[in-house]
This record gives sequence, C-alpha cells and structure tokens, in this order.
Amino acid sequence: MFDNLPQILAVLAEGLPQTVVATVGGIVLTVLLSLAAGLLLLAPRRWARVPARIYVEGFRGTSEVVQLFWIYFVLPVLVGYQLVPLWAGVLVLGLNHGAYGAEIVRGAVQSVPRAQYEGAIALSLTPAQRMRRVILPQAVVEMLPPMNNLFIQLLKSTAILSLITVEEITRQARDVLIPAFGQDTLLIFGCLFVLYLMLAALITAGMRWMERVAAAKVGRPPRGLRRGTAPAATGGAV
Repeated sequence: MFDNLPQILAVLAEGLPQTVVATVGGIVLTVLLSLAAGLLLLAPRRWARVPARIYVEGFRGTSEVVQLFWIYFVLPVLVGYQLVPLWAGVLVLGLNHGAYGAEIVRGAVQSVPRAQYEGAIALSLTPAQRMRRVILPQAVVEMLPPMNNLFIQLLKSTAILSLITVEEITRQARDVLIPAFGQDTLLIFGCLFVLYLMLAALITAGMRWMERVAAAKVGRPPRGLRRGTAPAATGGAV
C-alpha cells in the first residue's frame, strides 16, 4: 500500500507552493478588506456604511464558487482582461473572507468598553488617534481568535481553485495522482488530509503567538488565564 508513497508525496509537493501562495495572498487581502469594511460599517456617515454593507452582504450571501467563476470567466468578457488563474483565486478568497472578517472587526471594535472611548476623548485625542492608539489595540485581541478560524476556512477554500486550473494540492491529487495510482485512493487522500491539517496547525500556531503578543501590549494576561487567577507576581485576580 505504501510502495507509491514517495511518488504521491512528490506530486503533492509540486502543488504545495500554489496552495501556500493562495492562502497567504488570500489572508493578506482578507485582513485589508476586513479592516476597511469593518471600520466603514461603524462610520457615522450613511454614505460610508451603505457600500460596506452591500459588499459584506453581497459576498456573504452568494456562493464562493459562483464568485470564482464570475471573476475568472465573466469579468474578462466585461472588461477585456483575463486574470492569471492563481491571482483570480486569491482575489476571490480575499473578497469572500474579507466580507466575513468585516463583521469580526465590527464586533471587536464595538466590544471595547465605552469608558475607553470616553477616556480617549478626555485626553483630547483626535478620532484617528483614538482608534489607532486606544480602540484598535484592544479590539485586535478580540479579533484574533475568530480570525484564526476564518484563515483556516480560507486555507480549505483554496481547493476550489482547482476548478480554474490552478495546480494546487487538491487538483494534483484529483487529476494527476488518481489516474496514475487509482488503487491507492485511500493513501492519496490520506496524505492530502494530513497536508491540510499541517498547514492549519501552522496558521493556528502563528495566530496563537500573535494573540499573546497583542494581549501583552494592552496589559492583558494570556487567554487561558483570563478567567482564573493571575500569577502571584501580578498580585491579584483577573
């Protein structure tokens, strides 16, 4: 059963860079769009909130596969420009998950206690300074755990890029390995399962580290200590 394992791993490894690039690119675009749309959803001006709400509801309420087909097949017909398959996939991953991330950002900012806003106003900080120096650092701590889940979901969504010929690991398994080693289907998809699991574990490890750093910057204990007793050096309960 394991005789073909080296060849299977070698073929999957050929698709791994595409999966990693799509994931990293999608995450970067997701973060940018999440912050922009999430903050616009909280804007006092209706003209700023409405476009952000249309974007969020539009991409949350439609199929990610249909969005991919629109970007890759329909958009070139409308504008006369064909995106490279990988970058079309990155764009769709970022747009789709950015819509979900916008609600995470909005909720995290709203979770900051009102007293923090009032204190910042008392210090005569401008709205931009209040957001950058007081509100966002605290909101980021609340954003990171749900963002971790969102980024893992984005990683798994990279599999749909196989529909537009991106040679990521799922396409390699389906179109290259299954025709060549059909008798090892269990082994092929077992290796694919483990690869996704390892990539998800790397994302989680990175996000957990960011959680600790962000919490430390605003003087909060690590997440596991929030409901317990703080270390003796801090001299009290959380």
